[in-house]
Amino acid sequence: MDELLTLLEKDCRQTPQQLATMLGRTEQEVTEQIAECEKNHIILGYPALVDWTKTKDEVVTALIEVRISPQRGDGFDRIAERIYQYEEVESLYLMSGAYDLAVTITGKSLREVAEFVHARLAIIEGVTGTATHFILKKYKEKHHVFEKLPEQEERLLFV
Repeated sequence: MDELLTLLEKDCRQTPQQLATMLGRTEQEVTEQIAECEKNHIILGYPALVDWTKTKDEVVTALIEVRISPQRGDGFDRIAERIYQYEEVESLYLMSGAYDLAVTITGKSLREVAEFVHARLAIIEGVTGTATHFILKKYKEKHHVFEKLPEQEERLLFV
């Protein structure tokens, strides 16, 4: 099953027939495995990875470090649940190290992202601090390179 999931993660547009051929299985076996993975929430969705810099829409992506005080009985989960319910939140991870949660959000402007942090995130009970980092350029995400650099000629050094 791991091979199937790896193929789907790389390109979820492949048909069950194409996947079956690559895996040496029948189309029905692949279709049944995919359905089982969806039912058991192993496969959570089939998102498209979009390079928004090549569209007319302006977007700003930020990674926000969040420090929190764990809640008695719930640990970090209750605060994490409150945060991930916001539409702006694309991803949320429990971290080890200097901060507790890593939140990724996208907005239309720096001001919109700052407003989210100021008006929604920082005021949550248990949040003790935030640090916002704006992503300036994406080079690679989910195994996909956004824009390959032009190959440069190698020049020999003569001494």
